[in-house]
Amino acid sequence: MSHRPTILVADDREDNVALVCDLLDMEGYQTLSAYDGQEALERIREHLPDLVVLDLDMPILNGYEVCTRLKADLKTAHIPVLMLTAWGTPEHRVKGLRLGAEDYLAKPFDYRELLERVKTHLRIKHQTDELRAAEKAIRETFARYVSPKVVERLLADPTRVRLGGTQQPMTVLFADLRGYTAVSEALPPNELVDLLNGYLTVAVQAVLAHEGTISRYAGDLIMAIFNAPLPQLDHPLRAVRAALRLKRDMAAHHATLPDHLRTDFGIAIVTGEAVVGNIGAREWLNYTAIGDMVNLAQRLEEIAVGGEILVDEATRQALGGAVQLEEKGLTPIRGRRELVMVYALQGLAEGKDP
Repeated sequence: MSHRPTILVADDREDNVALVCDLLDMEGYQTLSAYDGQEALERIREHLPDLVVLDLDMPILNGYEVCTRLKADLKTAHIPVLMLTAWGTPEHRVKGLRLGAEDYLAKPFDYRELLERVKTHLRIKHQTDELRAAEKAIRETFARYVSPKVVERLLADPTRVRLGGTQQPMTVLFADLRGYTAVSEALPPNELVDLLNGYLTVAVQAVLAHEGTISRYAGDLIMAIFNAPLPQLDHPLRAVRAALRLKRDMAAHHATLPDHLRTDFGIAIVTGEAVVGNIGAREWLNYTAIGDMVNLAQRLEEIAVGGEILVDEATRQALGGAVQLEEKGLTPIRGRRELVMVYALQGLAEGKDP
């Protein structure tokens, strides 16, 4: 552990508190003391120690009452409680454990057993704290960018998620509205925001329906990645299905808008190796992907007309016979010296579910 764990010792007898604190101090722990249940509760809430060694027979509040209140408070419920008391009958032990205490040691105690139990519970708490921190990082990173069921799968095993940059195969989808600038010039700001949110909602729902990760917004542009943070063996096909759903759902969305506000997404899909992880300034990290294939996807999106879905050669090969494509031929791409083979996605192959 990188920090010195803090342990609060609560007992109504000063000599008992001094003995336990001395033992813990010699092991390198920081100690706090309390001599009645109310004082123990107040000091625990103030200092949030890593462990509480708690006597049962104390004035004002007994150990059972202290334990009950600790476990009922979200701020202190995770702090392990080791009951150390002369009330050593099975009934007393069972009651304490039922109230949430993690362990029970009867007086008089063997100091070696006390120290080993303390080490065990501190180790478990350290592991639990790390897991809780990982879960918090996952929620903060992904709750807005992936579907709820993906978040739950991530939380089921947070150790699978690497937030640092890793290079891996993936599929990237870019979608950008065509003619949006002209439309935006004719609308007041509040109506423009409503219009943009409506279009982006259609795009986001299409991506999340196929468990893609929303990586970036930039005005009317959206970037999504597949095969991260969870592996998806069929990530190119997922991206294709998301793009086709987006194209289909746009027709329904257009039916709710007047003609002069209707525009369409130009979409591009590229498959390849990229670096993915929490990228950005320390104060403002974003889970995204960077690399040449990401740049290519955005460049392809720039040349896609409204309602068109363009894919590169690597995506075509990854999809095999799962889709119908129209060859667009070798195409000049901004910022690239060599021509790029480009295909227009027409739909899924016959027999493939939409």
